Amino acid sequence: MGVIIALAVIVLLLLVGLGTAVNRIQQGFMGVITRFGRYHREAQPGITLIWPFFDQLVRVDMRETPRTGDRQEVITRDNVAVAVNATIFSQVIDAKAALFNVSDYFVAIDQQARTTLRNAFGNVSLDDALSQREQINAGMQMQMEQVTDKWGIRINRIEIVDISPPAQILQAMALQKQADQEKRARILQSEGQQQQAINIAEGNRQAAIKQAEGERQATILRAEGSRQAAILEAEGRGKAIATVYEAIKSANPDPTLVAILQLDTLSKFADSDNTTIVVPAESSALMGAAQAIRSVLGAVPSSGEAVQLPAVQAPPSAK
Repeated sequence: MGVIIALAVIVLLLLVGLGTAVNRIQQGFMGVITRFGRYHREAQPGITLIWPFFDQLVRVDMRETPRTGDRQEVITRDNVAVAVNATIFSQVIDAKAALFNVSDYFVAIDQQARTTLRNAFGNVSLDDALSQREQINAGMQMQMEQVTDKWGIRINRIEIVDISPPAQILQAMALQKQADQEKRARILQSEGQQQQAINIAEGNRQAAIKQAEGERQATILRAEGSRQAAILEAEGRGKAIATVYEAIKSANPDPTLVAILQLDTLSKFADSDNTTIVVPAESSALMGAAQAIRSVLGAVPSSGEAVQLPAVQAPPSAK
């Protein structure tokens, strides 16, 4: 009976030892084997054999793991309290360091993230925190990597999930945003009016230039027309004089014809409103002057009123 019990115990121990010796490691995990509590070796994904009762296998998740921290209150550089939370994407790259260099790397990463978040927001103002999230994320990642590298953990990236300022700060920011929008609207309106005035002035200038050019061209054309007209009139007079001269010359006038022409001219003088009649010195001219005086006397009215004869200026030879 005692032998049977001993054999049963041995079989049970063998089964337990066999179950402990054969281990399966999933893909994405790494096995760390310790022997009598000391680090022995690492095991890759797959089937791993260890010594029962002497070795112990610890599986470490080597995949990238996102961890969203709890919301916490932080103070910005301009003394504004805001509620912030962030998501950290971390990954174990050294299973041995993650197990033996820190007691619990999950808690260590969470606490380090809280400290880094407070420091990052304490160095920036609220406006910078709201507008420069990418820079804050990069700065937090660099600060955390300086600590987590010795834990065998890599910080792939950090994303700030939410930034919640107080309600009064949000209201003040809304008013400021509205004022900025109104300022921009007024600036754009004034720039539009300025551009409109410039365009109108430029149009008026161009119109004045065009009008001046038109007037100048018209003046030039009028002057050119007057010049051409004067030239044509002078040419016409010259041709008329030449024609008359040629006609007189070809007619070979005698003194009698010249006297007749002088008398005709003096008669035209006598019919004019002039008060002085110039009498030529030639005898034939004197006859013409007498005829002119006779014509004037014939124009005296019949009422018998005294009429003053126009003065007759004799030439020096006639005196």
